[in-house]
Amino acid sequence: MFKNFYSTILLICSVAILMGLVFQGKTKLAEGNPFVAFAVLWIAIIWLTMIEGGQASKVGLIPVDLDLYKESHPLAHKSMELVARGDNLDRYLMGRQFMVVLIVFCVNLSGGPTLDLTAGETIWGLPEWLTFLMFTFPFGVMTLFTCMIGQLNSQVNAAHCMLDYINNYFALFTLYVAMGIEFSGLLHASYLVAMLVATISGKPIKSNEPPKEGATLIFFWLRGLYSTAILGFSLAVVISSLFTGRTTFNSVDPVVAVILFFVLMSVVGMLEGMQIAFFAVTKIPLAERGAAKFAKMTCELLFRGEGRNLPGFMIGRQICVVSCMIIVAKVTTVTPTPLLPDGSPGENVLGVGNGLQAFLEFGFQGALVTTILGSISWQLVASAFPIEFLTNPLTYVLLRICLLLEATGICSGAWVLAAIHKKIANFQHDEVYIGTAEERAGKNLADHDDMNTGVGHIAKLPGFIEGAPNSLKTLVKEDPTVLHFIESIRQLTLEKDAAEP
Repeated sequence: MFKNFYSTILLICSVAILMGLVFQGKTKLAEGNPFVAFAVLWIAIIWLTMIEGGQASKVGLIPVDLDLYKESHPLAHKSMELVARGDNLDRYLMGRQFMVVLIVFCVNLSGGPTLDLTAGETIWGLPEWLTFLMFTFPFGVMTLFTCMIGQLNSQVNAAHCMLDYINNYFALFTLYVAMGIEFSGLLHASYLVAMLVATISGKPIKSNEPPKEGATLIFFWLRGLYSTAILGFSLAVVISSLFTGRTTFNSVDPVVAVILFFVLMSVVGMLEGMQIAFFAVTKIPLAERGAAKFAKMTCELLFRGEGRNLPGFMIGRQICVVSCMIIVAKVTTVTPTPLLPDGSPGENVLGVGNGLQAFLEFGFQGALVTTILGSISWQLVASAFPIEFLTNPLTYVLLRICLLLEATGICSGAWVLAAIHKKIANFQHDEVYIGTAEERAGKNLADHDDMNTGVGHIAKLPGFIEGAPNSLKTLVKEDPTVLHFIESIRQLTLEKDAAEP
């Protein structure tokens, strides 16, 4: 209860401080118009709730027969009818991944402070050390605001109220946007990475669709080439602006900024890959996990006790990833072209035109680089080489950090917010509408598990509800789906321990 209380207070303070920054014109967007920054910030964070909750709902509903909720939830049925077709779930997840990163960057634009902390500038006369902790410390107010409101609270409710969560036009619109992003080809360089990983691993990519031929194949490769070209240009812009001190993170030496950028990208990538490796290893016999020291240490820690460390890692991972993305957003956002001593404008980044320069100042090129190189690519590699991730010492270190963050309860306010949201929205458990898995099987409408996972596929992971604090377990104590998932983890752990020589 203490964790819930202090975390909720931190969340309220974070919202108040961010709103204070916005209406004092001390964020990038607020410098032009505070009301625009206010609108962008809240639209972005509310949209993020649907993006995150929509993912949990769609992945969870894929095995369920569509006819079971065609009448009771027509909009959810319409969404799932599209997602369940062919390889559309992979396409949706790819577009959705870019939307998450893009929205975190928008939150940074509208809510990230432009305070000169090196000059001792503060907000509301607060002490300099406190201002530093709030805006420079990795787990500051923006991370708490984004994680608790935009991500964890929605994932909690969507994990066991999937039908109610996506039975609206907002969810349907979000799905169409994600599919549109994927269709545009902006992220098609990720498919080329998937093909390369599959070739190296010697494992084919499974698909629910026939091989591409003719015009479809040409269209695919054209999008792959143009995506690679845009990715290369975006990376060139980021590195060039870092070396010339032309980013909003210009308080450090350019070389240090470049190193920090790649370190943060690697940390985000490791955390994205670890979640894939951890869920994959639950299906790998103990004898096949290898004899490496850190692989054993990681598995021992991960499956210790009642299996709570796995969902605990997922929550801590979320905090770490958002913190890194917010810093990456600062590192990759280009500043306006400076004026020369005679008052004339200097040279734009890479000599681009003024229109493109203005667009680059929003930092969206950083979002693209982070999505492909710092997120999707690492997931694809981890899907093919999960054991290699376990043998990496950094995996064990990051697991410890994530578990420590979750143990502090710094984001426990998300569970309180989820309980309030569930009550107001009157969400009902899916079993109320479609029965339990056993009941569905009894009606000859048993769940089917035909999701393509493994090499060449983005992760399809369960929700976070099983990691709820004990004081809020009443939200889920009667949910058969959640209890079944928890029991599955426990049984896997017991079976693997029993199989050890």
